[in-house]
This record gives sequence, structure tokens and C-alpha cells, in this order.
Amino acid sequence: MNKQNVPKILLTIYAIFWIAVAMEPLDRFTWFLENIVIFLSLPLFILSYHKFRLSNRSYILIFIFAILHTAATYYTYSNTPWGDFLSAAMGWERNHYDRIVHFLYGVMMMPVAANILALHLPSKKFFRWLFLFSIIFTIGSVYEVAEFLVGVTTSPEEGLGFLGFQGDIWDTQKDMALQALGAIIGFFLVQKTFPETKRL
Repeated sequence: MNKQNVPKILLTIYAIFWIAVAMEPLDRFTWFLENIVIFLSLPLFILSYHKFRLSNRSYILIFIFAILHTAATYYTYSNTPWGDFLSAAMGWERNHYDRIVHFLYGVMMMPVAANILALHLPSKKFFRWLFLFSIIFTIGSVYEVAEFLVGVTTSPEEGLGFLGFQGDIWDTQKDMALQALGAIIGFFLVQKTFPETKRL
């Protein structure tokens, strides 16, 4: 397979998957809210492809994360069957799929951020890590705050469905903590699997 075609193949697969999920989601309102991030980010990656092409590894990480997120938009995060299956297997009372995805956001988007900002990273390792961590954590936190504001300004039932608190008033803070932990782990992946960033 031609490596140049990897992003196009991934986009085609994702488009088919997104259309299939968008047909009849269980909660159309929550589906729309969860897809706002897709509506905003996907066009940017498509429009910037020829001017600022990322590595295939970055596109694969973006694809995997987008699939995980989009799959949950069909059921809502708190009602994903694979989350229920995992909770039953682990003896958890709560569906933790949303927590897993927040953690993976940090892990997967740290290498992507390093790829996007490769030419602008500080030379010293500590400041490089701090810079990337700040960006990943800030973006994730802004999303969490925006999600909370949208949730509390909509109707109570629909808003709670979108927020997916599942009775935990500290849900937002825990999500932010998990994405921070994921970002820390993601940085070590940058150093191990994206060695080209070491030269910066």
C-alpha cells in the first residue's frame, strides 16, 4: 500500500462509519452536541492536508480517537454497551467508557501535537514537555468547560445525557485528571516512537 494514500483511506473509512452511526442514533440531540467537535476539527485537517501534511502515525492516532468518539455518539458515552461490558467484567458500578476515552485523548493527542508543532517546540526536554502538556490539557479542559456549560443551559434531561455524570458530581474534574495522566504517558510515547522530535 502506498503510504501517501493512508490519510485518504482512513478518511474514507471514517466517513462511511460516521454516516452509518449518524443514521439513527439513540439520542439525536446528544449525537449533535457530541459531533460539534467533529464538525469543527475534521474540516481543518482536510483543508490543511496539502499545505501541512502530518505523519501517517498522527493520522492513524486521530482516526482511532475519532472512531472511539464517534462510536459513543450513537449510544451516548454513559450507555455504550462495551463500556457496560467492561464495567461488568471489572466489577465497576459505573460505565467508564468516557473516562477511558478522556485518558486516551491525552495519550493519542500528545504525539499529534508534537507533530503539528515540531518546528516550534523548545529545545530543552522539560520545556518541550511542559509546552505540549499545557496545550493538550488546555484544549481538553476548554472542551470540558464548554461541555458543562452546554449541558447546564439545555433542558435538564438532555443536558445530563450529554454530560454523562452518572451521579458523580466530580465527573468533570476526574475526566480532566485522566487526560492529564494520558498526556504525561503520551509524552513518553513521543520520545520513544516519534524520535524525530528529539532533535528539536
